Amino acid sequence: MEDYIKYSYEVEEIPENFDEYITTINNDIREYIKNTPNLSRATHHTRDAHANGYAVLKAEVEILDNLPEELAQGIYSKPGKHQAAVRFSNGSSRVLPDKLSGNAQGFALKIFGIDGKKLSPGEEDSPNVDFNLINNPVFFCNSAEHYVFISKLFLKLNDFFEKGALGKLEFATLWVTENKKAFPNFEALKELGALKTFEKIPSINSFLYEFYSMGAVRHGDYIAKVRVSPTEQTKNAITEKNIDLDSAEWPYRKGIIKETAQKDLTFELQIQLCKDLKEMPVNDLTKEWSQELSPFRTVAKITIPKQTVPEDGNFEIMENLSFTPFRTIEENSPIGNLQRSRQSAYVTSSTSRHELNHKKRKEPKNLEEAFSPEFYQL
Repeated sequence: MEDYIKYSYEVEEIPENFDEYITTINNDIREYIKNTPNLSRATHHTRDAHANGYAVLKAEVEILDNLPEELAQGIYSKPGKHQAAVRFSNGSSRVLPDKLSGNAQGFALKIFGIDGKKLSPGEEDSPNVDFNLINNPVFFCNSAEHYVFISKLFLKLNDFFEKGALGKLEFATLWVTENKKAFPNFEALKELGALKTFEKIPSINSFLYEFYSMGAVRHGDYIAKVRVSPTEQTKNAITEKNIDLDSAEWPYRKGIIKETAQKDLTFELQIQLCKDLKEMPVNDLTKEWSQELSPFRTVAKITIPKQTVPEDGNFEIMENLSFTPFRTIEENSPIGNLQRSRQSAYVTSSTSRHELNHKKRKEPKNLEEAFSPEFYQL
């Protein structure tokens, strides 16, 4: 067997004043969500990121049998089929037409019926495991302390960019000076560079993107990143591969609905094991891990069967559901400074949103409950 880096808590590098940053981040999330109906001109309170959901779809996940020891870790040690739900979304913090929102997208996966104590606060007995993935192999923030100022800028991204070149310059200046609280530094410049990579994401059908974990995760005894990738069969089957952003208000949603009405779609859930902490760092989310050093390897198959999806993409169900990266077991948890901040941040966001929308925040046990609007009524 190849030499893979073993997991230990020391690789996470959590600062002593971590809880102070978390308190600030959570307070900012609550305040932002209160104002989302005004910011997005919506009739509901949205998420603070990935505010515009394109569709939520019924799916199935099959964890593969006979995986080698280094892959058969945590939830992947028990082969079998599970019901699942997938939410596609735009990464923007506001609900805007696609041509104004950029091409950053999310793939949120909920796998039903996974045993084990979960790490999401107050949800230890949850029967499910969630993944929150993005269509870019790098992220634009490395730590909770930097997220304190980066989140404030990110939530106002559209305001800056509406001003054109001067607005973008102001945004970049505030970013590298940590909102005028520091001299420009290499770490902030590196994070800004990672943000710019999102501008290079092409306008293609959502089913054709590869989706990555935002950072590293524990993989049982090891350290890894996660990817969901469309199979060659799916790539070839998609009829509308390129998306015209001027063709509709939300052409990505139309593309999803059109393809799912015609055919089954298949994807591979993959793991990339860490072999070198310098080349494949845990706490530098701006650095893409080398696939030459360690390729992604398939541990499960995802099938989105042919299904009829309403024009709103199952809007009410999308808003009722929550996807939380720490709704998972210890052996497969996100790790690292920024990743750990998501443990309470996602619960704060979801709890605030459900309370303000007068919906019950309740975790379904299967697809039938998940797609039943009555299940979430107070």
